[in-house]
Amino acid sequence: MDAAILPTRLVFTDVDETLINCRSMFDFLDFYMSGRHGAAGTARARQVRESLLLQASRGIPREETNRTYFRAWAGERAEDVARWGERWFAERSGSGSFYLACTREALVRHQAGGAAIVLVSGSFLAPLDPIARDVRADHVLCTRPEVRDGELTGRILGAPMVGSGKAAAVRSTMARYPYLDPADCYGYGDHVSDLPMLSAVGHPVVVGPNPDLLARLPTGHRL
Repeated sequence: MDAAILPTRLVFTDVDETLINCRSMFDFLDFYMSGRHGAAGTARARQVRESLLLQASRGIPREETNRTYFRAWAGERAEDVARWGERWFAERSGSGSFYLACTREALVRHQAGGAAIVLVSGSFLAPLDPIARDVRADHVLCTRPEVRDGELTGRILGAPMVGSGKAAAVRSTMARYPYLDPADCYGYGDHVSDLPMLSAVGHPVVVGPNPDLLARLPTGHRL
């Protein structure tokens, strides 16, 4: 969006399984590790997945599993990860079913009405940047891996973009547009972890069959 043109509203959308039909963090992990490191990388990615599933089964909060995920990237060169992110997007988006059509079409309609699009995700810039360019998003709110001397350290900067972290980032972004009323803004999500973000806007939209999320959003709509 042209900086000289003020948006008519903000539209916040989760990415994984809300805008795209896969979980970018895990799909990209598999893609990168196997492509960059071969069989050893494939095994490494599988171990990370198994560890995260075990944590989830034990009720470990998503904020902590998010941190565990990024520890798996320690030692990788940031420029390599970014380059492979472009390759991942080029391959996956060429399938024709990469985007969830209902959400993609809704964002296009919002943009036609002058809205600014904001991607909000627990994932990170390597897979999200090409998506943001393709959908012409105005902002990307995501988890930020720490980089030192060109390498990912395995730590993150600040809090994971999960749960309450999403809500805080949404409110901070809305504060940059003081003339806009949060009641006029939209949010799209597919999981209960998106509830804090969706509750921060006047028009929450649930993508997909999630009755629990809908039950917690009496004013929400299903897409």
